[in-house]
Amino acid sequence: MMNETVFTYAAPGLKFGAGASAEIGHDLGQYDARRVLLITDPGVAATGHPTRIAEQIAAAGIEVVVFEDAHVEPTDESLAGAVEFGRSEGPFDAYVAVGGGSAIDTAKAVNLLGTNEGELMDYINAPVGRALDPEHPLKPLIAVPTTTGTGSESTTICVLDVLSLKVKTGISHPRLRPTQAVVDPELSMSQPAMVTAAAGMDILCHALESYTARWYAEFPAKRAAERVPYCGANPIADMWSEKALSLLAGAFRTAVREGSDAPAREQMALAATFAGMGFGNAGVHIPHANAYPIAGRVRDYRPAGYPQEEAMVPHGMAVSLTAPEAFRFTFSAAPERHLAAARLLDPSSAAVDSPDLLPDVLTTLMRDIGLPSGLAEVGYDDRDVSDLVEGSLKQQRLLATAPCEVRAEDLAHIFADSMEHW
Repeated sequence: MMNETVFTYAAPGLKFGAGASAEIGHDLGQYDARRVLLITDPGVAATGHPTRIAEQIAAAGIEVVVFEDAHVEPTDESLAGAVEFGRSEGPFDAYVAVGGGSAIDTAKAVNLLGTNEGELMDYINAPVGRALDPEHPLKPLIAVPTTTGTGSESTTICVLDVLSLKVKTGISHPRLRPTQAVVDPELSMSQPAMVTAAAGMDILCHALESYTARWYAEFPAKRAAERVPYCGANPIADMWSEKALSLLAGAFRTAVREGSDAPAREQMALAATFAGMGFGNAGVHIPHANAYPIAGRVRDYRPAGYPQEEAMVPHGMAVSLTAPEAFRFTFSAAPERHLAAARLLDPSSAAVDSPDLLPDVLTTLMRDIGLPSGLAEVGYDDRDVSDLVEGSLKQQRLLATAPCEVRAEDLAHIFADSMEHW
């Protein structure tokens, strides 16, 4: 069988810097937008940023309808409600998402089903959904992240919980990628410490997983119609991932400890943007696949800094909890990449040459920024391993990007060994 010889790269337009969010009215004019839907969530709405942005858009002569009920950690029910709102209030020429990955992913779903027939399950990834391709192009979407981590402003993915199945899954298609990302570091200054820590671990795992992903030329050759956004590690994605890791090494702990440190916040925003440009093309693998059942099967964990009305394991936290053991497992498939990544995160480790280096660097960082010590702290124990493995195995789109074959027994060891890291 022939191996792949082609890799692809795509990214949204980018506007970065303090004050960038004040220019969205002008930016929408470039798309001939006359009526737009701005999507946010109640917590972000309370900061006043969405109201200010909506007023600035209106001042540019564009009608704005605001939906501020996006659900933190979207579900199929919350997305269906947002889609119904969009369909009943539409049509719209463009969409604006102001918030974290939850608001941006909600906007992607509303945009998808505002321009295409059907329901969510038609487009959700197989085997959970039917994985249909949208027939029609989507409208312009400007994504304005207020948290530094998810990378949703750069990617083709919409993540959600399917409540009836207790599984976290997603919709993945190139048409979901936002048209433009407007990254204004000033919007993340009020982010609580735990939100900064969890979202920052999402940045870190985006960079690490794309950097250690299966090399694009190791996949079987594809026809043009078979190409997907996640094409495996490649030279361009490597560049973004390496830079993201270097930025995190200098800023992550400071941003968590001193949230008002503007230079650290700016570096975290840059790291999130760069990591998004990397993994949005190379892909992610085991830690993200494991995160779906960890978040989807949560019982009663309520992290500080997040809404307390319902239990949740935030996405970035869920990703991080099995990352040390996942990278211990994948080390033998690409030793030089694991060591290089660890040294970018911790330059003092340059003389260390061990399969434990990257896991040790990660667990030290996780402890320093106040994350849970393992799966046990968020409510899981050894009796949950089989269910967690089952949920992870449903994420074959992600597991296929791992640098080595991942079997059920491998995942079982990773989950079991991740109950306590320290």
